[in-house]
Amino acid sequence: MTFTKLRILYCILFATILSTTAYGQSELLPLGQDLNRKLGKEIYFNNSKTSHTAILPYVVNDIDSVSGDSLLKKAMPEEKDWQYKNWLFRKLFHQHLVEVKDRDYSFYLDYLPDLQIGKQNSKTTWLNTRGVQIGGNVGSKFSFTSYFFENQAKFPGYLTDYINTNRVVPGQGYIKKYGSGGFDYAYSGGTLSYTPVKYVNFQLGYDKNFIGDGYRSLLLSDNAFNYPFLKVTATLGRVRYMVMWAQFIDFYDTPMDDETPFPKKYGLFHYLSYNVTNRLSLGLFENIMWKPRGFEFSYVNPVMFMRPTEFANGSPDKALMGLNASYKIADRYVAYGQLMINEFTAKEVFSGKGYWANKQGGQLGIKGFDVFNVNHLNLQVEMNRVRPYSYSSLDHFKNYGHYGQPLADPLGANFAEYIGIASYRWKRFDTRFQLSAATYGLDINGMNYGKDIYKDYRTRASDYGVFIGNGLKTNLIYADAKIGYILNPKNNLRLELGYTYRKESNSQWTDKQQMINIGLRASFRNFYYDM
Repeated sequence: MTFTKLRILYCILFATILSTTAYGQSELLPLGQDLNRKLGKEIYFNNSKTSHTAILPYVVNDIDSVSGDSLLKKAMPEEKDWQYKNWLFRKLFHQHLVEVKDRDYSFYLDYLPDLQIGKQNSKTTWLNTRGVQIGGNVGSKFSFTSYFFENQAKFPGYLTDYINTNRVVPGQGYIKKYGSGGFDYAYSGGTLSYTPVKYVNFQLGYDKNFIGDGYRSLLLSDNAFNYPFLKVTATLGRVRYMVMWAQFIDFYDTPMDDETPFPKKYGLFHYLSYNVTNRLSLGLFENIMWKPRGFEFSYVNPVMFMRPTEFANGSPDKALMGLNASYKIADRYVAYGQLMINEFTAKEVFSGKGYWANKQGGQLGIKGFDVFNVNHLNLQVEMNRVRPYSYSSLDHFKNYGHYGQPLADPLGANFAEYIGIASYRWKRFDTRFQLSAATYGLDINGMNYGKDIYKDYRTRASDYGVFIGNGLKTNLIYADAKIGYILNPKNNLRLELGYTYRKESNSQWTDKQQMINIGLRASFRNFYYDM
């Protein structure tokens, strides 16, 4: 499906829906990790509905019967007498810049700045982002969001190296050089959401998606850049089924000359969620990736288990399977995990010889809300492990990547990582601390040891003895602390002070970097710079 066809579908859906009237809210909750963490108790425990927590972004009606604003009020602070203040006070601290509410429709518009300046040793870093976001509802069946960000930046050293190597700012699109050591980049997105009846939701968008209950996802994360997609979700009691068709871009060996269009590739996703009990939830995930040959109509079939269909096509494509699970241990704690299988040979797995084609990954984690009975204190601990060559293919067009980045964990493959996150809010003060440790194997001496998912796995270093950390064994320590003062909860406008420590070391070299920055920030975007 070409982007042009998606735009036509986008317009047809928009025109069809404008005349509809109502059943339940179709509004989408922002795909924000920190926001979801603050709403954790509401999402997992205080929800009267049988929620399916692993398919994000959430449709507001799955969590709250009123609106997204009511959820923001639960996640963010408010002053009791704000409605009596003057117009300027309300716009700065409590309302959208433009806000229209009627019985049959609503609309909002926000200006979203992200203005930062910082220091890395003697180097000055800075970010100049100007963004605009609009959204609203027409009736109660249809909602929409759209946003645009224009950016210039000078990043810390390790991010600058990453951008120069991969030609992309993590999660935000490709770059042009700006000044001395800076970058210029822009990106946009948006989604239409339509709920004709309470059992079905349609989404047509150019944005990101996430499958899982963790900070990372080994199945589908919001790590990479936006992409066009059509998603259909159906719910019947304790069962929810999601099917999504998406178009991705692969510029691995394409010149960036403003003349050559980026090649496209395509993906089909299925996710079946079953709430076994009020505490236990299980999910089954499936993906098929195929290289540029136009839209594959045999994959229009929304039924799961597409491997026989792929085999009937001659097995030219790449399949990925996975399991997701979560269990509510108590009234404030959730344990969760994932299993990803890219390829699997049972005989070789149990032989313990480290066969290269056993490409799997696993996740285990636990998160708690209002921990130690302290309101707004949230903790999360997570472990992720992915074997070498996972997510890769003999052709980079069929790997599990988009726009130069993995569609799952930003570390790619051949890694083990351990993550701890703590957040606490007191009135309008908001703090977040993260400590991560990772071990991975980098390529060395021209050999492919399986971390880079864009490399052809036929160039692998060996067939056996393939274990996590093979290659140039490297250790990463990442610590990040942020304290902010929330100015406006509607768009997460805040004054923020941050400190980051990063140390990457192996037998060849050690790279230690410390960064401090201060800024005025808005929006609920997720950026993964902890790599």
